[in-house]
Amino acid sequence: MDAPRRAVRIRLTGRVQGVGFRFFVRQTARELGLTGRVRNLPGGEVEVEAAGGREPLARLREALRRGPPGARVATLAEQEITPVPEWDRFDIDR
Repeated sequence: MDAPRRAVRIRLTGRVQGVGFRFFVRQTARELGLTGRVRNLPGGEVEVEAAGGREPLARLREALRRGPPGARVATLAEQEITPVPEWDRFDIDR
């Protein structure tokens, strides 16, 4: 039986804008079979909203802590999203 889908909102601070972070997140999330979106926030943060199984979300979280080359993640804050949105793919919100 498949694990239930969960959704999380993750906000990242540090050197996370101007280093290809959103493209890195989109590629990683798609490879993990997650749906959702990523966007830059006006204050210099990046916000990731992702839905999927527990293990793929954990793997995304690990990748976010590393980030792409040139990034430096200072903080990662996560909260659960309920109900789980019905996204059909993972995109960059502009």
